[in-house]
Amino acid sequence: MKKLWGIWLAAVFLCVLCLSACRKEETPPDAEEGTYQIYYLDSARMKLAPLPYETQTTDPELLIGELAGQILEAPGEPGYQAVLGEPVVLLDLSREENILTVNFSKEYNSMDAIREVLCRAALAKTFTQVAGIDYISITCEGQPLFDRRGNPLGAVSGADFIDSISDVNSFERVELTLYFANETRDGLAAETREVVHSMSTSTERLVVEQLLAGPQEGHNPVLPQETRILSVSVTDSICYVNLDGGFLTGELEAAEYIPVYALVNSLTELPTVNKVQILINGSADAVYRNSISLSSPLEREESYITDLQG
Repeated sequence: MKKLWGIWLAAVFLCVLCLSACRKEETPPDAEEGTYQIYYLDSARMKLAPLPYETQTTDPELLIGELAGQILEAPGEPGYQAVLGEPVVLLDLSREENILTVNFSKEYNSMDAIREVLCRAALAKTFTQVAGIDYISITCEGQPLFDRRGNPLGAVSGADFIDSISDVNSFERVELTLYFANETRDGLAAETREVVHSMSTSTERLVVEQLLAGPQEGHNPVLPQETRILSVSVTDSICYVNLDGGFLTGELEAAEYIPVYALVNSLTELPTVNKVQILINGSADAVYRNSISLSSPLEREESYITDLQG
């Protein structure tokens, strides 16, 4: 894992870059290159309120630190508040592949439920604008966040949250059983995790996103990091998972059946799914590692599961 920066460094970035970065009053979210949306709270602290921010910084590591400095400070404009307040402190940021871990002091765990969800949404939607960052994971003094059952919460993406969060009831907590590669990478081990997500994101897509985010309990990945999710849908109890070519060509140290049946077995844990059709760029005309045909929907295979307890 590559260590990035503490909060003190974010302040340095702000000073160095003050000549090249400024907020603008009115700019569309996907404006010219170099414009990012920084997500704050509105005056009622019940809704996210974005402000456009311009920068000439292109280096991803410097950019992450710069955006961190912006999201932590009050914007100084009426109707906007920082998502975090005292006594919560950002301790450090670290990155591994496409996941950015944001590590806060223990006081983060004392935030009320509504503000915590909004804070997580603001962080996800801000940082996943940086090229190469697809997910964020929040920790408190190096420890993962846990749900009420004691299970670690997973990484989240900006897409997990609707653009205008005006009703916290649009979020739900869902418990997922996911399958990752065991220690020897020749079988599947179950992990149960509870995830807070936007109800605008289907549970089926959430399963695939969580598999791509990776294991949290010492198991091994099941999807190449190069994989991109194009779409996930369900028709007649068949889940259609449309991935790009990274699923076929990406490097992954595991038996050939592991990635395919990690998807199939994880998705068939859901009551809405009986079979899984894996598509590559919209086509079923593919064979995974010259071994497993993807031409028709696949059924659950219990024989590959070596550890049901995770």
